[in-house]
Parts: sequence; structure tokens; C-alpha cells
Amino acid sequence: MFPPTPPKGADPRMYFFLFLLTLGTTLGYQGWTLLYTNFAVESAHLSAADNGLVQSLREVPGLLGFLIIPILLVMKEHRVAAIAALATGLGTALTGFFPSLFPIILTTLLMSFGFHFFEAVNQSLLLQYFDLRTTPLVMGKLRGLAAGGSLAASVFVFSCSGFLPYTSMFLIVGALCALTGVWGLLLDPTNKDLPVQSKKMVFKRKY
Repeated sequence: MFPPTPPKGADPRMYFFLFLLTLGTTLGYQGWTLLYTNFAVESAHLSAADNGLVQSLREVPGLLGFLIIPILLVMKEHRVAAIAALATGLGTALTGFFPSLFPIILTTLLMSFGFHFFEAVNQSLLLQYFDLRTTPLVMGKLRGLAAGGSLAASVFVFSCSGFLPYTSMFLIVGALCALTGVWGLLLDPTNKDLPVQSKKMVFKRKY
């Protein structure tokens, strides 16, 4: 159903915000994943070693997720989420235009940083805006949405691969993702009634 109906008691503005950004980032990331391998071989003519390097570097942003902490000291989380979705889309959209190793590495890192940073902020916003009863329901709906987005990306690639070039397919899925990021930047789904979060890092002995 669209617009999505939030679970009873859930914040509707934040739910809708996360709903569209989750859909956008899933389309962008899954679209890139589906298209990349054949693109790397057929258009970029990457060797097995080159392809292994790209795939290895794609995982680096996931290991550097802690870098989101200093960003959150100067920027609100919902803004970071929107910018991350925009970065995911831009990285995906640009990939098809640069069929050589180093540009592919750069666009892959842009896409991957955006996706992993969005996932980190997404979890934080979920825990802030939804209580213990509604959080599992919202998470379930968003996971189901992500699965649907992955399926939609798969159907798109399968349907269009026979007549659209890689450049166009990367551009379409990336642009859809980037548009959700731009849309997110225009909104303020925050709830001013929530307790103000501490902006300092906390270190405990048990860590």
C-alpha cells in the first residue's frame, strides 16, 4: 500500500522518511550488485585480480562505519541518512560512465560509503523514534520493503538487459536512489518532543 501505513503508535513522519530512503538505497545497492560483474567483464574488461580488488575495497566502508560518529557531531542524523542515500545513488549512476579500473573503484567507494552509512544511521533513527513495542514491527516492515526493492531491481535488470546498455541501467537505478536522497534533504521528520541526545562519546571500562 502506498503511502505506507505505519504500525499503530509509530511516528508516521519518520516511518515514511525511512520507508522511502530504505527503498531508494536498496534499489541503488542491489542494482549495482546485479549489474557490476557483467559490466566489469564486458565493458570495463577488468581482470580477475582487478575485479577482486574492487570487490575487496567495496567492503572497506563497512569496516569504517565508526567514521559516522564525528559526522554526527556536526550534522543531524536524518540529514546524514538523506546524504548517504544520495551518495549511494550517485555512485551507482556514475559507474556505467567510467568503464576502467580506478574510476570504478572511486564510484564503488562512493556507493558503498553511502549504503553503509545509511544502514548505520537507519538503525539509530529506528531506536530513537519507535518504542519497544513498535520497533520490531517497523524493522520487519522495512526489511520486507528491502526484500521487495531487491526483487524489483532484479526484475528491472532482467527485463531491460536485452535492450538497454549498462550505462542506462546504472543511471536509472542510481537516479531513483539519488532522488529519494534529494527528497529526504527537503524534509524534517524529527520530533522536537524527544529527549535531546548527548553529542559526546562515552567510554566505559567494560568496553
